[in-house]
Amino acid sequence: MPKVTSGFVVACDGSNHSVEAARMAAGLAKATGQSLKLLSVFPSARLERLIIGGVTPENIDAEVESFGREAFDAVKEAVRGTTDPAEEILLRGDPAKEILEYLEANAGAHLVLGRRGHSLVRSLTLGSISEKVVRHATGPVTVVNG
Repeated sequence: MPKVTSGFVVACDGSNHSVEAARMAAGLAKATGQSLKLLSVFPSARLERLIIGGVTPENIDAEVESFGREAFDAVKEAVRGTTDPAEEILLRGDPAKEILEYLEANAGAHLVLGRRGHSLVRSLTLGSISEKVVRHATGPVTVVNG
């Protein structure tokens, strides 16, 4: 059974788009008196490349932690003075799938994510994370086109 949580969750990947999404989420969290959580997903494709490249498990863990730290630090810098994030969540796997599973397990969370703006051809052939999340989310999602 999903736990019922409230507040805003911002998807962070270190990009300028996720920083803009974080600024919006922080403003919404402050205005409504709700919490702000940071969520980042280390992509499975990148993990597979590390494994194929012969990187040891300890070094993979360090790489994942470094990825999360960079993404979280960029966002925390952007929202400083607006609100302090209540939690940092770092997952591994397919970003869209992991975000959707997080939302299902945390009913009531409002996700805010940036849209990367891939080309029309790439979006039509591969889809984008934001499009997949919006299409399948069970709760509120705000996509920031920054």
